[in-house]
Amino acid sequence: MKSVKLAAGLLAAGLTLGAQADPYFTENFDSIAGLSATGWVLNNQSSPAGSAWFQGNSGVFGAQAGAADAYIAANFLSTTAVNGVVDNWLISPELAIGSGSTLTFYTQASDAGYLDKLEIRFSSGASTDLSSFSTVIGTVGSTSAYPVGSWLAVTVALPTAATGRFAFHYTVADANDASYIGIDSVSVSAVPEASTFAMLGLGLIAVGAIQRRRAAATATLSI
Repeated sequence: MKSVKLAAGLLAAGLTLGAQADPYFTENFDSIAGLSATGWVLNNQSSPAGSAWFQGNSGVFGAQAGAADAYIAANFLSTTAVNGVVDNWLISPELAIGSGSTLTFYTQASDAGYLDKLEIRFSSGASTDLSSFSTVIGTVGSTSAYPVGSWLAVTVALPTAATGRFAFHYTVADANDASYIGIDSVSVSAVPEASTFAMLGLGLIAVGAIQRRRAAATATLSI
């Protein structure tokens, strides 16, 4: 009966199994030295520009997974001026984006009380021109406190496109209000089609029927 109830619940609720789908794109930032060779683009438009995104500093906090420094980070040194504008971009490789695809990543900041803001933006096609990333699909921080002390998992839906890129945009109007943020364990997964759910439900119902028949034949079996 548990299997039947699970199948019925999934079908009735129309749940997507994005979290259970195998990712078709992952990036763990074990070493950012070769990022450009894999299609990533780092573009620091801070005014005046300072440091681009850099390898994580394990002395500030450790990675979400892997070696202690296996993440990517940016901070107030994105600009060289005390009151400079932080405007630092990390753009993904071009990906095929199917219907129902989701982006998941982990992030945290070093200190509370700052106005760190990370926008997740999207651009269809191959362009890395910043003006093409006009669609904001998620935001972490600024109006709400950026997560501090532990990694926060963030999942956002990606627009459907033949191909496209997503971008992490670290933006703070005044560098005095910026601390240090990290990003780790990035993945893109596709949600199974509706027909997959139907097959899943039928399969679970069939398993439930088999289990009931076995329970009837074997008094010691409990479900």
